[in-house]
Amino acid sequence: MSFTRALTTLCIAIFMFSAAMAVAQETQRLKRNTLPEIGVVASDTISIDKEMLVGNVIMRQMRAQAPIVNDPVLDEYIQDLGNRLVIHADNVKFPYTFFMINNADINAFAFYGGHIGIHTGLIYNADNESEVASVVAHEIAHVTQRHLARRMQSAQRASPVQIASLLAGILLGAVSGNAQAGMAAVSASQAAAVQMQLNYTRSNEQEADRIGITMMARAGFDPDAAGTFFGKLAAQFRLVSRPPARLLSHPLPESRIADARMRVDALPSRRVPPSLAFHLAKARITARYIYDAEYALEYYQAEVTKPQVIAEAAQYGLALALMRNAKYKEARSIIDTLIEKDPNNNFYIDAATDVLIELELTSEAIEMLKAQLQQTPRNAVVTLNLANAAIKQNQFALATDVLRDFLLLNPDHFLSHQLLSDAYGNNKQYLEMHQINAEMFALAAAFPRAIDELQHAYNFAGDSHLDKQRIRARIQQLRDEQAKLERLL
Repeated sequence: MSFTRALTTLCIAIFMFSAAMAVAQETQRLKRNTLPEIGVVASDTISIDKEMLVGNVIMRQMRAQAPIVNDPVLDEYIQDLGNRLVIHADNVKFPYTFFMINNADINAFAFYGGHIGIHTGLIYNADNESEVASVVAHEIAHVTQRHLARRMQSAQRASPVQIASLLAGILLGAVSGNAQAGMAAVSASQAAAVQMQLNYTRSNEQEADRIGITMMARAGFDPDAAGTFFGKLAAQFRLVSRPPARLLSHPLPESRIADARMRVDALPSRRVPPSLAFHLAKARITARYIYDAEYALEYYQAEVTKPQVIAEAAQYGLALALMRNAKYKEARSIIDTLIEKDPNNNFYIDAATDVLIELELTSEAIEMLKAQLQQTPRNAVVTLNLANAAIKQNQFALATDVLRDFLLLNPDHFLSHQLLSDAYGNNKQYLEMHQINAEMFALAAAFPRAIDELQHAYNFAGDSHLDKQRIRARIQQLRDEQAKLERLL
């Protein structure tokens, strides 16, 4: 079963319900002549607090099994893009987390608690940043309008935790490539609800389109891109036997395209200059995640000879392709030129660090990153690159200092925990290493393994009663979290 088909099943499972129950409840609501008030809608089914809790549980499970792209440069880009949209959204009840999935399909998805996943294929297939923004704004609208919670409210027999459990099982089965695991969570009785689910989804899609287009226009993006991207998806649907993933999970009839275009026509037109960050992100995805090493090099060797919207993006893509093919000196020449023109660009800083490490010039990389960190304290890209370079240079105290400082404000940052574990392990600080390993497993909802790590840490605590007391307390906290998860699911 393909990832696309699994995501289709996911969408069906999210909105599973008894058709008769839904019709009865809708009739009752119409009789009362009441309209749902966003912000309190579905609060009797799942509160905002519980929605955040369920979203956190699913996100933990995804960290363990999903092909999440742990790339600080792309993380920074997509989080910045998402935040620029959220600022202009209504009914925002919690912070949003944007993350990327390594999958070539054109798709994005949202789930509880403001978690929004974007496929690498979405950026790869987009022509400009506004096209990406149109999809991300659409997913934000699904969350602000609480479509998941509203769907639950129309199916009172299915509790939010039951649906959350099913959602997690199917989503994890899909993104891990284990199709059987995903299908096992779907019973035959749910098939009868498919048509009604799609009808309800179309209603939600129209609402998300309307709100998303307005949101992206407020944020300064070109609203025309929404119609352009709809047309691109529809064209793919006509030319291939299997619809794009985006269409499977987000039905796109011609009437919806026409409605979106009418909404766009009602807004003032806007000329948006090309985004350097978007084109660099697209080049990074293309060179590192979409093409294999040899083809990426051939592709970008040809691209740099052609007229480009932003020539720097083609040069950057070529540098990354050269690095993948172990041509580090050639890559450095390109990166040095790019960083001379734009010394604070994190895309270039990240590539420069990698090149210097491979050329065994790690000390030079560390000095460059230290200077940069003074200008942008706690910047994720600079911090993680500095920590990595310091570990390579056996400067473990430097690595642990910058990572611990970063984690104070970003306690759920998985890659930071991994690097900190490497630093402690290489420095033979086994007490601290096992404690950090425990936190990594906890972030992936693997509580038994987290407790095992803490028990190993206890053995390295020696005569330190304070350390032993802290470890025992943390073990109890993890047991409580595990019990809470079991009650939830």
